[in-house]
Amino acid sequence: MEPGSDADIIERSLGEPAAFASLYDRHAAVLYRFLVRRIGPSAADGLLGDTFRIAFERRASFDRGHESARPWLYGIATRVLAHHRRAEARRMRAAAVLVASREAPIDPAQRAAASHDARELWPLVADAISALPVGERDALLLHVWEDLAYDEIARALGVPIGTVRSRINRARRRLRELTAQSGQQAATRSAAGRGKIES
Repeated sequence: MEPGSDADIIERSLGEPAAFASLYDRHAAVLYRFLVRRIGPSAADGLLGDTFRIAFERRASFDRGHESARPWLYGIATRVLAHHRRAEARRMRAAAVLVASREAPIDPAQRAAASHDARELWPLVADAISALPVGERDALLLHVWEDLAYDEIARALGVPIGTVRSRINRARRRLRELTAQSGQQAATRSAAGRGKIES
């Protein structure tokens, strides 16, 4: 791997295009993970390639005052994903199967409860996230899934940091409201199920 900052690599790649490969080596794994979480593995490879192709083509516009290119790359990846938004809800529901199959607690009762909760709740969470306005969803997922700081999200999305704060706060509030509604619905379904068993 090339020594130096991402900014150094990008600057060097302007005269020596092959040097840009080091940026791929540094960041492809985390960007791939981000893409898989958003759209699944089948499309992630192609979108990862698109992200780095666009980054390469636009490398002269990178602000070399920033040492890390990761927020810039996340911004490009987020825009590439915008073309695939309609399929996102369906793919997030499919991720429910993965969540339910994660290693569960040793106790069989806890394992059963955790598996049931994952199967019941993950589709609701996926739907709730998909229902968020695009800007709120992008900011929230970059913060929660990719662990970006607010200033990095601001750079990735090209918005002021105050906008990032308000988008994440609004997204959390909407999700809390949806979660409360879903909890009430789940309790109603559970009570209805018990009524059938008792009758």
